[in-house]
Amino acid sequence: MNQIPSREAILQWIADNPTLTAKRDIAKAFGIKGAARIDLKRILRELEDEGHLQKRARSYRESDKLPPISVVQVLEADGDGDIFLRPLEWNGAEAPPRILLIVQPGDPAVATGERLLAKLTAVQDEDYAYTARSIRRIGTNPLRILGIYRQDSEGGRILPVDKAVHNQWVVNPGLSGGALDGELVEAEQAGPKGRLGLPKARIVARLGDPSAPRAVSLIAIRQHGIPDHFPDAAMAEADAAQPVTALDGRTDLTDLPLVTIDPPDARDRDDAVLAQADPDVEGGFILWVAIADVAHYVTPGSALDREARKRGNSTYFPDRVVPMLPDRLSGDLCSLHAHVPRACLAVRMTIDANGHKTGHQFFRGIMQSAASLSYAEVQDAIDGQPNDATAPLLEPVLKPLYAAYDALLRAREARQPLELDLPERQIILSDEGKVTSVSFKERLDAHKLIEEFMVLANVAAAEELTKKKTPLLFRVHEEPAPEKLEALREMAQASGLQLAKGQVLHTRHLNRLLSQAAGSDQAEVINMATLRSMTQAYYSAQNFGHFGLALRNYAHFTSPIRRYSDLIVHRALISANHFAGVKRDGLSQTDVEDLDQTGEMISASERRSMMAERDTTDRYLAAFLSSHVGAEMTGRIAGIVKFGLFVRLDETGADGLVPVRSLGNEYFHYDRDSQTLMGGNSGIVFELGQRVTVRLAEAAAVTGGITLELIEREGQTMPRGPRGGGKGVRRMPGKIKGKLAKAAKKEKRKVIRKRS
Repeated sequence: MNQIPSREAILQWIADNPTLTAKRDIAKAFGIKGAARIDLKRILRELEDEGHLQKRARSYRESDKLPPISVVQVLEADGDGDIFLRPLEWNGAEAPPRILLIVQPGDPAVATGERLLAKLTAVQDEDYAYTARSIRRIGTNPLRILGIYRQDSEGGRILPVDKAVHNQWVVNPGLSGGALDGELVEAEQAGPKGRLGLPKARIVARLGDPSAPRAVSLIAIRQHGIPDHFPDAAMAEADAAQPVTALDGRTDLTDLPLVTIDPPDARDRDDAVLAQADPDVEGGFILWVAIADVAHYVTPGSALDREARKRGNSTYFPDRVVPMLPDRLSGDLCSLHAHVPRACLAVRMTIDANGHKTGHQFFRGIMQSAASLSYAEVQDAIDGQPNDATAPLLEPVLKPLYAAYDALLRAREARQPLELDLPERQIILSDEGKVTSVSFKERLDAHKLIEEFMVLANVAAAEELTKKKTPLLFRVHEEPAPEKLEALREMAQASGLQLAKGQVLHTRHLNRLLSQAAGSDQAEVINMATLRSMTQAYYSAQNFGHFGLALRNYAHFTSPIRRYSDLIVHRALISANHFAGVKRDGLSQTDVEDLDQTGEMISASERRSMMAERDTTDRYLAAFLSSHVGAEMTGRIAGIVKFGLFVRLDETGADGLVPVRSLGNEYFHYDRDSQTLMGGNSGIVFELGQRVTVRLAEAAAVTGGITLELIEREGQTMPRGPRGGGKGVRRMPGKIKGKLAKAAKKEKRKVIRKRS
């Protein structure tokens, strides 16, 4: 038989034989040989163009059916514990079919978001279309990208918004998801790299106009995978929650004039404070810190608990907050609004005249805040300018708070925690979401007061649970690695400063270094270098101390609205003290068993939020500076890499890159140890901390990238390098290293002479 079958016959064969759909299989089934294969190829292409078939590698299948072997993604288990899968190779016009995962004894557990290569079987008369058996795992998450979609004659391409990603992604026809040219889209990899080495993509979400002011934080949320939609079950639990009005075994704290002190635009107020002179100790104080009782509403194993653990913490952007808990809790029932009874966990602490804690006791109670105040109005009241809200509280509440704070400062001075001076940037947005100004936040004594009260309460929580041998999550900050300390020491020496060597490192040694640099041209660089030498803090069931705060026992207790770690500590305190409701909302056996995993999860989610917040700030700064392209600005070299200099601009604190190719028509040698770049011909040395004047060459709001051109270095005008620079003499590494060291010393002597 060599007669070409009808189109209907071919479609029927493919439907009946889903595992034999290659062109060779179809030709063999119908006895097609020789030149007749060309006609078969033509018919298959027509069926594909008309949407009846979809080509997959070298085989064909019906466009509204899944192949027998396919890549799927694991969805969250439903209320009955059944696990459904999402097909990643679906190209039909309708919604993708439901796939039930059949788990056999001995099969490994699968996690939400994980991708599997699975064998699919079509089923009838069920509320799902396929069953699946896992063949093997192929990764936790598909490779995803966020970018701008650009249509072309062959489908389209995606231009990444992440400045660290340089490759475009190819979108084949039919996989665009209806995206329009210029839209911000989210896509996932849909196949191996193509002919040009570019990955293939499938658009999974259209996110709208990338130039819209409020798209900036949305980009970060999607790019970093921050959950921003609460499941229906979690919302239902939050909506059903009711305020605590009856004591039911709680302690009545409503007579205490506790006050909350927060930023003026705060939506959640989860901590309240009070200080009273201790009648039994001269110069001593009784301090109260009351925290919203989140554990009453978010019980172990509940939908709210599962979602809070997954999120780990709230994430804060200039234009929005992605909260750990729904607003019904974070903005209402767990917010200590003024003159409203609220459930709380409170700690009563006693300190002596030198600010050392002499005792503490925890309570589960009901409180009523006497006032909701802002940092600025509290500071104004202490400075002699009270307003209507603070005037009645000045003598009985605010002055005792500051007197207790003075005592706590004496204890802080003795303890010597790390005293970094790194101002925090503040981005001000208009009502439309556009950046109106960028400034540095003012640090008032009111801010520091609350910080010291919170630190002491966190210490009390860790000590209480350690004493009672109750499992908890510690906030751990280990001491710096030796190699990072050595790099910091070398940088200090190059700046004419000293960092002690040959002894056990304490924070007081680092504080001496910071004190030496204070007020000098090197202050910011030394502060940044000290910060970079630190290890990153994390959560752990094991206690390794907190190096930065110079504390042996430390746990987060004061913000359970926005940190899951604090919720675990609250449950532990409820269990350790056998408070009312302990069986309902104390520490569960599952909490204890999963403590190590929980610590790892929330440490990772904290890092995720930090990166998202940083990327958002970079994009807002780039958007703000985009209207200043061509302007000259001053700054300081804050980072040196092989491909250029990172300059921190004075006015905004934004970091921009001066590409090495623009520095001059010579080869620049990079020395990692000394963190310098040196011109192979001119001998010019660029090092950390140098003052520079730059011209803003580019500010890309979508990626957050800022490109600068160097004009002056330490008052010396720099030659303009051609775009294709980088030519010049490449000296031998051994020779250049000696020259680098000599040049760096020469440059440093110049700087020291200028200072003296």
